[in-house]
Amino acid sequence: MLFKLLLAFTLIPVAEIYVFIKLGGSIGALNTIVIIILTAFAGAYLARMEGTRTLLQIRASLDQGVMPAEEMVDALIIFLAGVVLLTPGFITDAAGLLLLIPASRGWFKKLIRKKLEGSLDRNHIDITFR
Repeated sequence: MLFKLLLAFTLIPVAEIYVFIKLGGSIGALNTIVIIILTAFAGAYLARMEGTRTLLQIRASLDQGVMPAEEMVDALIIFLAGVVLLTPGFITDAAGLLLLIPASRGWFKKLIRKKLEGSLDRNHIDITFR
């Protein structure tokens, strides 16, 4: 796990710097900075909209007496998307936007479920997801 984090904290910034240099050389430094700022605002707006929608779904589920497990996973993924979008860069912005889109978020939820179920199986814990 430590090795994966080390790779993430070294390779992702290097890749982002490479993209900045290439794009800045193609369209200019000022245009690159403007695009970064615009994607940050767009990402913040989308994260706020999706977060609000998810919170309303959680409230509706709780009002009906249903445990909002799916919505809680959505909220976690939206939070992670917001954190990733705060990191300046095109690669992280693309990842954050993918996490915000409901259709692609479903794929990430399946991946998380698979990881959790595998982890729970190894630890002999019996929990089922709906």
